[in-house]
Amino acid sequence: MQTTITGLGSYLPEKILTNADLEKMVDTSNEWIIERTGVSERRILSKEESSSTMGAEAALAAIRAADISVKSIDLIIVATCSPDGMFPSTANRIQAIIGAKNAVCFDINSACNGFLSGLIVGNSLINSKQYNNALIIGSEALSRLVDWSDRNTCVLFGDGAGAVILEKSKNDAFGIVDFQFGSDGNNGDLLFATGPGSIKNELVKEAKIIMDGQNVFKHAVNTMSAVTKDLLKQTNLTIEDIDLCIPHQANIRILNAIAKNLSIDEGAMFSNVNKYGNTSAASIPIALTEAFYANMLNEGDTLLFTAFGAGLNWGSVILNWGQINKPEK
Repeated sequence: MQTTITGLGSYLPEKILTNADLEKMVDTSNEWIIERTGVSERRILSKEESSSTMGAEAALAAIRAADISVKSIDLIIVATCSPDGMFPSTANRIQAIIGAKNAVCFDINSACNGFLSGLIVGNSLINSKQYNNALIIGSEALSRLVDWSDRNTCVLFGDGAGAVILEKSKNDAFGIVDFQFGSDGNNGDLLFATGPGSIKNELVKEAKIIMDGQNVFKHAVNTMSAVTKDLLKQTNLTIEDIDLCIPHQANIRILNAIAKNLSIDEGAMFSNVNKYGNTSAASIPIALTEAFYANMLNEGDTLLFTAFGAGLNWGSVILNWGQINKPEK
C-alpha cells in the first residue's frame, strides 16, 4: 500500500521584515546577509497569530484542495518547535479551530526535519489500516524564539505554515516511494533553543535560539547529501530520475553545496529561501505548495525532499507526484 498527498496549502503572515529593516535593528547589512544566507526578507507573525492559527489556515487550504470534509480527517500531526505553549499540543489547538472533531492529534518536534518526520509517521499509521485521512502540518513562530541582538541568527528565521492531506493512494504509481532518517543527539548543542523548561536543574523562562553556525553548516551539507545518496541507492534510482528536489530552506549556501554534492541541475532544485528565510518544519510544505501553484509539478514527477535540523535530525523522502485539484487560493 502507498500513501499519497491529495491536497496542500500554506499560510504566510502579512508582515514582511526586510534586510533594510534589520540594518536598523542590529549590526548587519543587506550585502552581508545576502552573501551568507541568500535571504532578502522573511515573514513575521502578528501578536494575534501563533503556530496554531497559522497551521489552521494552511490546513483549511489543504482540505479545500483535497476536496474532503473536515470531519473525515482522523489524524492530525503537527511538526513544530515553536508551539503556542508547553501543552496542549498545537495539533489539538488546530483541531479545535478547524472543527476536525474526529481526529487523533499530536505534535512532533524534530525541528527543521519535523515535516518529513510527520509525513512518515502519518504514512505508517495509514498503512496500519486504522486511519484514512491524515493532516500533516508544519507550522513555526520562530520570530518569538529569535535573539534579535544576535546578527548570526536573527537574519535567518521567519514564520509561516504549510500543510498536506495524506491518504491511501488509489493508484500505486503515485505516493511515497521510500525514506531514510538519522539522528545524532551527541551534537544537539550545535543548534538549540532555551526555555521554557529545566536545563541543568535550573528553570529557564527565556526562549532563545543558539547556533554554532559553521558546524551546523558542515553537518547539514554532509548529512543531507549522504542520506539522499543512501536513499537513491535503496530505491535503485539515480539523481537523474529526480524531477524536482525540494529541500529544507535553511540558507542558500547550504542548498548550493547540496546541489553540487548530488549533481542536481539548477532547474531541479527548488528554492524560496530568499523570500521567507528559514521557517524550520514549515519550509518544505510551504515550498511544495509554492511549487505546485507555480505549475512546477506534473503528474508522475518524482520528487525528493531532504531536511536537516536541531537534534541533530535529518532525513530524505522520495515521492511520486499524483494529480491534485487546484482550487482558488
